[in-house]
Amino acid sequence: MTKQAYIQHIQATYPELTITSAYFNEMGQNNDVLIVNDAYVFRFPKYTAGIEQLKVETNILRTVKPYLSLPIPAPIFLSFAEEIPGRVFAGYPLLEGEPFTREAFQVASRQNSVPTVAAQLAQFLHELHQLPVSSLLPELIPGDFDMARQLTELYEQIVSQLFPAMREQAKKVISERFESYLAEPAHFDFQPCLTHGDFGTGNILYSPTKQRITGIIDFGGSGVGDPAYDLAGLCASYGEPFLQHFTPVYPQLEQVMTRMRFYRSTFALEEALFGLENDDETAYQAGMRDYL
Repeated sequence: MTKQAYIQHIQATYPELTITSAYFNEMGQNNDVLIVNDAYVFRFPKYTAGIEQLKVETNILRTVKPYLSLPIPAPIFLSFAEEIPGRVFAGYPLLEGEPFTREAFQVASRQNSVPTVAAQLAQFLHELHQLPVSSLLPELIPGDFDMARQLTELYEQIVSQLFPAMREQAKKVISERFESYLAEPAHFDFQPCLTHGDFGTGNILYSPTKQRITGIIDFGGSGVGDPAYDLAGLCASYGEPFLQHFTPVYPQLEQVMTRMRFYRSTFALEEALFGLENDDETAYQAGMRDYL
């Protein structure tokens, strides 16, 4: 879809919104992201699967917002009448800040603001992971939540879809890692909770002038899961030492470290699978880079 087609669709749906400027934000992997009037973010799912995901995400955002100490998107423009990519969107007021990239993290380190940032993120995750999902969002709770089965299925996908292109040593390392992890029942002894699902550099907003986190975006991967998954996203983004700042605010940290390290080791493989499933060669190559 072109920018003009998106603008026309927004204006047809919300004629009272006068659009004076619009440009694409290039960061969206699952969505085309349009910044309108430098004031609103409109997300258009690129894939059919993303449409249902956006509905779920919108419901999650509206439900959890009052319980969280950091700003999150507040959808006010919605289009779900025609459930096809390009016609579905959600729009919300632009949040302050810019992505907390590794480069921004390095600057924050030099300014000694990392402890403040860590405390903000630890508090946010503690709030999110403690939410009573069964009363707030009962529709998210699967009748048969089974992380061991989910990881077994992921392993089977990796073997069938990614192994054919991998070097032998990489296959051996992955097999040993998955099989030893799956064989230990203690790895699945945790209380499932609401997770963000993609808690890393692109979705954490930071103000360099205020030296503070200013918002958390993209709850498209949010759902019921293992809290260690969100910590793995942070670990992959900023390194494991960053998490040591979490201990005073996020008391469960030590219990989740083994699981966190395992999830972190799967991220590139999941990106490669995403690339295959969605015909995204860039994602596939990025995910497979260390295994070819």
